[in-house]
Amino acid sequence: MAKDIDLGTITRAYAKWAPYYDAVYARMLGGGRRKAVKAALACGRDILEVGVGTGLSLGDYPKEYNVTGIDLSKPMLERARQKITDQSLTTVTGLAVMDACRLGFADQRFDAVVAQYMLTLVPDAEMALDEFSRVLKIGGEIILVNHIGAARGPVALFERMIAPLAKRIGWRSEFPLSRIKVWAESHGMLVLSVEPAGMVGFFKVLRIKKPHPRANRRS
Repeated sequence: MAKDIDLGTITRAYAKWAPYYDAVYARMLGGGRRKAVKAALACGRDILEVGVGTGLSLGDYPKEYNVTGIDLSKPMLERARQKITDQSLTTVTGLAVMDACRLGFADQRFDAVVAQYMLTLVPDAEMALDEFSRVLKIGGEIILVNHIGAARGPVALFERMIAPLAKRIGWRSEFPLSRIKVWAESHGMLVLSVEPAGMVGFFKVLRIKKPHPRANRRS
C-alpha cells in the first residue's frame, strides 16, 4: 500500500494540539483506552504503547507492569513525562521519540503492543503493523484502537468523499477492517476480536494474536 500521509504534517499538527489534547480527548476516548489496557494486562508484564501521546493511558497500568511509550511528537511526550512525575508512575520504564514504522527494539521484546488512535495517522499502516509483529513475543497480542471505515453504504460513501480533506490534515477517513484482516492473514496472525468502543461504535478495539508457528501449521 502506497504511503498517503506525510509525517511532517502529523508532527506539526500534534505539536499544536499538545497543550489541548487532554482537555479535548481524555473523556471522549476513554472507553477505548480502558478496553485496550485491560486486554494488554492479560498478555504479560512488558507492554509497548505506540503513539503514547500525552500519556493518557499510563496511569491505568498497575505497578507490577513495565510500560514503554513511544511517539513521533516530542511536545506530546513532554506532557507524558510531566504526568509520570506528577503521578509518580513507576510502571513507565521509558519514553522515546520514535517512528512507529521503524521501532528501535529487539525482536520479540514485548508481551503486548498497544496502538491507540494512531494507525490511520502513519504513512504506511502495514509497515507499522510489521514492526508491531516483529517486536511482539510469540503468544502476545497487538491491540489496536482505531476508527474503522464502513465497508459499504452511505457512511462508506461519505468517508470516501472527505478522504482528500482528511489526508490534508494527516488522517485517513476510510480505513476498512478488510485491510487489517488481509495483513493479519498474510503474516500468520489471528484477529481474535473486533469490539466497538464509545461514540456509537465509531472506534473499534481489535485484538490480533501472534500464534506459535506450529499452531499455524496445524490449522
